[in-house]
Amino acid sequence: MQIAAAAGMNCWSQGNAGNASKSDRSGPSRGRLMMLMWIILFSSMCLMVDGQMKISPEVVQQWAASFGKELSALSARYSGAKLLQKKYKEVEGVIKIEEVDGEELVKKFAEEMEEMLGRKMKSVKRLAESAEDADLYHEYNETLEFDYYNSLLINTVDEDGNPVALGGEFALEENEHFNKLRVSTEQSNIQVPTNVYNRDPDILNGAYMTEALNDVFVDNFQKDPTLTWQYFGSATGFFRLYPGIQWIPDENGVVTFDCRNRNWYIQAATSPKDIVIVVDVSGSMKGLRLTIAKHTINTILDTLGENDFVNIIAYSDYVRYVEPCFKGTLVQADLDNREHFKLLVEELHVKGEGKVKIAMKESFKILNEAAALGQGSLCNQAIMLITDGAMEDYKDVFEEFNWPERRVRVFTYLIGREMTFAENVKWIACNNKGYYTHVSTLADVQENVMEYLHVLSRPMVINHDHDIIWTEAYMDSVLFTTQAQSLLLMTSVAMPVFSKKKETLSHGILLGVVGTDVALKELMRLAPRYKLGVHGYAYLITNNGYILSHPDLRPLYKEGKKLKPKPNYNSVDLSEVEWEDTEEKLRTAMVKGESGTMSLDVRTTVDKGRRVMFLKNDYFYTIINETPFTLGIVLTRGYGQYIFSGNVSVEEGLHDLLTPDLTIASEWTYCETDIDPDHRKLTQLQAVVKYLTGKEPDLDCDAQLLQQTLFDAVVTAPMEAYWTALMLNSSGMDDGIETAFLGTRSGLMRFQRYAGIEKRTGKSFLTTTDKENMFTLDHFPLWYRRATEYPTGKFLYYYPRQDTRAGRIVVSTTAVTVTVGKKTAIAGAIGVQMTLAIMESKFWAVTVQPNDTDCSDVDWACPLRCDGYELECYVIDNNGFVLISKQRNDG
Repeated sequence: MQIAAAAGMNCWSQGNAGNASKSDRSGPSRGRLMMLMWIILFSSMCLMVDGQMKISPEVVQQWAASFGKELSALSARYSGAKLLQKKYKEVEGVIKIEEVDGEELVKKFAEEMEEMLGRKMKSVKRLAESAEDADLYHEYNETLEFDYYNSLLINTVDEDGNPVALGGEFALEENEHFNKLRVSTEQSNIQVPTNVYNRDPDILNGAYMTEALNDVFVDNFQKDPTLTWQYFGSATGFFRLYPGIQWIPDENGVVTFDCRNRNWYIQAATSPKDIVIVVDVSGSMKGLRLTIAKHTINTILDTLGENDFVNIIAYSDYVRYVEPCFKGTLVQADLDNREHFKLLVEELHVKGEGKVKIAMKESFKILNEAAALGQGSLCNQAIMLITDGAMEDYKDVFEEFNWPERRVRVFTYLIGREMTFAENVKWIACNNKGYYTHVSTLADVQENVMEYLHVLSRPMVINHDHDIIWTEAYMDSVLFTTQAQSLLLMTSVAMPVFSKKKETLSHGILLGVVGTDVALKELMRLAPRYKLGVHGYAYLITNNGYILSHPDLRPLYKEGKKLKPKPNYNSVDLSEVEWEDTEEKLRTAMVKGESGTMSLDVRTTVDKGRRVMFLKNDYFYTIINETPFTLGIVLTRGYGQYIFSGNVSVEEGLHDLLTPDLTIASEWTYCETDIDPDHRKLTQLQAVVKYLTGKEPDLDCDAQLLQQTLFDAVVTAPMEAYWTALMLNSSGMDDGIETAFLGTRSGLMRFQRYAGIEKRTGKSFLTTTDKENMFTLDHFPLWYRRATEYPTGKFLYYYPRQDTRAGRIVVSTTAVTVTVGKKTAIAGAIGVQMTLAIMESKFWAVTVQPNDTDCSDVDWACPLRCDGYELECYVIDNNGFVLISKQRNDG
């Protein structure tokens, strides 16, 4: 292999060594200037020599060249890179290289996603229709007795061993599709919050009526086996979930989960809204009243989502905004702003006399201006008045700003036990199409706040607007107990359920909301990695610009041994990860739901942020119809523009696929194993083999990916024999050479362990825990990504970020290409993992002056050597990290 070595004045600098005595040079504190020499080693590393005396740059250059040749020969021999490149060269006559059409690809992915999400929407529509029909034919019974399966009480017995009321035997079994939870796919069960009486007539009638959903749940799951949780959230507070599970309370024995607080319920139950919260902070609101008022504000904020807009005004003798920066405007009620408001609300204190009139005027001005300018939600508008009483004359405010249209609804919350001003507060709500509630204790807050949602939903109910909504990304772990914390990013599709009874149709009664979850990981499988290339990726955003899925969205952090969601993980804007889009042209176009393309020069990090690569990326984007989502894909210029394909017979490919040194990407979808329950325990490799051998012909497999995998298996097959021969060579192996490996674009990997587990320093390298160096749903292996941005045929060296207590390892990697005509595509990458110790031993052996060096006029150690006292030598990689130094902690 040709190694590029260079030396020159631009690569080294010299200071005055001075005439220090031997005694000066003997101690660790040498107060003198040093000479520094850098010699570039084959572009990926640099040798630095720091000495007290003049040493010829030619000597250092010779050291660099010799070290480079030895290292390159070592890597070439144990990786077998030349043989693999030769094998791919031999098949260039039978392969095709095509340019990837980004616009066509993103359109195809979007259509497949639309089809998948469309199936979820059909399931939800069937649930909504069935729930409405069940209510239509159900006659409310005040004295109904009905034993439903309560998910908290199932399989529970009393002291005498008898099933408790609302419990009973409920068969559960572990299910791969539901994160290995114990569930019942035969029927649903019901969860009731602790603060709701589980035998309340409303609960019993609702539970009885929604029994009709059981058959629909099961039928939906049979029609679409990729469905996850399906549910009905009742306006009365109960939550019917399929499949049925055992619900575990928290450590205090309490179940705080209330479906009516979930974003999917709130978004489906109401249209987008502009809300101004007006809170009384006059002197009479001191003590418990202020505490209740703050809790009421926070509960209202919790009912808002990213499609809503909000502001908060506090009033006493004068009006003040809790956030002065938001004066006179409405801000999006995303998670960041809601949490910011909550912090400011905690700082409120009481003083003075309450002047509600000026506060109401200010609120109407905000809402009217937003409507006039086409800002805010452009839908519902409401004022939430939180007070212990309204004493002044306020009627003329409504006459001036809200009557006769009453376009802005006013909801009032009377705080405290005092009822003196109840009529005044009630009058305000009733004369402005709102709702009045009396909140006397903290326990009253939740139920009373929820009432406003029912009022805002009435126009939808009366008009029978069955709008389907999609939520932003969230962790499904918030739904369930620690047993179910799979910590998958999800989105939910939901739909309101209305009463169709003629006698109540004009009242606009919301019965609840039905929905189902979609794991975003499963959705992104429809944009397979192999079609996007080594640096390519796909991402999804909402119509608000927030990320649903992106390789750089890292929503979890580690606390001890547990993974936890980061604060505000679901309100990360596209501009925060695609930050080279400085003018936000990409973001703006995608938020508008446009289709198009643009190019950006980007800096991307690898190796957990330690290393930077400079790429030219092409972005392609289009909307996913019938959803508020826009899909984008990224293709990298250069090798990322092309994809090659070859073809071999199934028999030939299968023979080479079934070798012990071969694996395929376990997170990729070669064959869909989640449709048939019998397939769910199969690994991807097992599924591929069963499909190709005809044992499971009904498996849905990716023909293009299978074809390429079989081709790569055949071309790379000789590597197994090559690596084995090296191990059996009588001349023996170099100590410290631990693993040879290769990977191809099809997700195929082969590797050979040259050393046993007990002798390996890199024990975790290429294991299931070593995600950074494996093919995953989000990325190609680190060694593959780095090799492709380095000249083909030249080895790049680096040590990966890892636990270094057992000693450091070094990874040597190079790319393998195929060329047809003027088109060149990456076929794969190959390399070897070694210990740092073997690299150091080669270095120290080479960096020594010859024994015949003239030392007659030298009064220091001679000949000089890098592992001696007189010189400080370093080898750094192309990102500036120290690979070799006498001081290990220099790296």
